Amino acid sequence: MTTMATECLLQLCEERHEIEDYQGGVPRWCTGCGDNAILAAVQRLCRDEGLHPEKTVFVSGIGCSSRFPHYMRTYGFHGIHGRALPVAEGIRLARPDLKVFVNTGDGDCCSIGAAHWIHAIRYNMNMTVFLHDNQIYGLTKMQASPTSPRGTKSNTTPRGSYLEALQPLSVTLGVQNVSFVAQAVDWIPEMLYDIVKAAYHHRGFSFIRIVQRCPEWLPKVWDPWLHDPSRIQVLTHEDGVPVSESLAKVYRNRLEHDPANLNRAREIAADTDNIPVGILYRNPEVPCYEDLRASTRLRTTDYVKAGLETEFDKFTIWPQA
Repeated sequence: MTTMATECLLQLCEERHEIEDYQGGVPRWCTGCGDNAILAAVQRLCRDEGLHPEKTVFVSGIGCSSRFPHYMRTYGFHGIHGRALPVAEGIRLARPDLKVFVNTGDGDCCSIGAAHWIHAIRYNMNMTVFLHDNQIYGLTKMQASPTSPRGTKSNTTPRGSYLEALQPLSVTLGVQNVSFVAQAVDWIPEMLYDIVKAAYHHRGFSFIRIVQRCPEWLPKVWDPWLHDPSRIQVLTHEDGVPVSESLAKVYRNRLEHDPANLNRAREIAADTDNIPVGILYRNPEVPCYEDLRASTRLRTTDYVKAGLETEFDKFTIWPQA
């Protein structure tokens, strides 16, 4: 018994990871970019949850946010513009043993990747998705994105954008099979971490829109909410995320909201005067697509080879004896 206990203790010590174990390349985001706060929260989550780097994968498309896999010492896939979600879905089907995270931006997800986004919500595959929304194309130097407010002056809209901004929360909450929707802001790191943690523990398509500052191209766009805590509406509920006493003293605009109430979640998401922070909707009963497909068998080399041989045999012309 003593030997077994010692072996278990040694195994626990060997499997413990520190934040440094998840730190990849040195981030090249601008000073003050909200992506840095998101990276810190995710690395803290990996440490606290004891995620094995070799069993964790980050998938991204193209954009400032999509450099995320380069800064994580885990597996990563830096895909093409707007295609992060189908790549992540393929990983979930082929390797259900991996923890899958997706980082995408407001242009990457809501413009060229919009169709993939909509259907990924329907599929409800078990992954955690971070939408870094700074309301501008940052990597390609300031073009209006689908979430840019009406009147935004950019290189593509020098006289101001003509259309009202797309609302990612409202869109996500309007799609069939939606199972988890939350919102965070990069300047409240405590709640950002708690929301990321809640999303990770939800089984299904966990979608977090993160209001993220871009100090280079839209340095003032979030100032009204940043400097006026009363415009941050903290969502509270026993099934939501906790609010510490210190935060409660600063952010006093709190709303009791049951995340199981989809209609109320849609009403809250439609309010553009305040920024709701917390879990808007959660439904753990929505089935995951990989469960419906019974995708529990790992695609080992032998498994893939056997499948290919079976298909090839259908078309093989064997020589006459």
